Amino acid sequence: MIIKTLVIGAFEVNNYLVFHENSNEAVLIDAGGDYEATKALADKHNVKIKYILNTHGHLDHVAGDEKIQAKEGAKVLLHKNDGFLVNALKQHLALYGMPEYEVPKIDEYIEDGQEIKAGGLTFKAIHTPGHSPGAVCYLIDNVIFSGDTLFADSVGRTDLPGGSYEELGNSIKNKLFTLDDNIVVYPGHGPSTTIKHEKINNPFFGG
Repeated sequence: MIIKTLVIGAFEVNNYLVFHENSNEAVLIDAGGDYEATKALADKHNVKIKYILNTHGHLDHVAGDEKIQAKEGAKVLLHKNDGFLVNALKQHLALYGMPEYEVPKIDEYIEDGQEIKAGGLTFKAIHTPGHSPGAVCYLIDNVIFSGDTLFADSVGRTDLPGGSYEELGNSIKNKLFTLDDNIVVYPGHGPSTTIKHEKINNPFFGG
């Protein structure tokens, strides 16, 4: 499995292009809005984006969905509980004074435990509400893409619409910290970490 990272936009969101070295299909974890950079990275590695797996519906993670969907034929996946955030994309962009992007069509609403297969890879969706009601982490082999649920030495904010600090804590403790210690965490912002490091050191959990 090959993971390539793009850091996009004013919010410096991590977008991850994930693919198997023997396949021309790829998955994009979140789409921050820079179509040209995303397309260039996919072309460099001779892969085509089959799915955009959104970790949640906030504007910095979904602004690029529609253009990749329209131009590349990628399918957009999201948890249904964050549909209201995507539908309000234009209002949220205007609120932050950001360029306008089109609202994507959600091709499939994913569910907790669902498996998504592409190019010889299988991703498992883990519903982790808290940062947003429909936040999802994607587990594959010894890697988890945590979106804005869990960061290196931090956690996602919960003061945005639909956020819940209690739910966030429960999601991390009961769904992420129960995973193997050696799993590498690729978050929506900032550097990677491991489950073991966060269990020991994350200040929100007594580290």
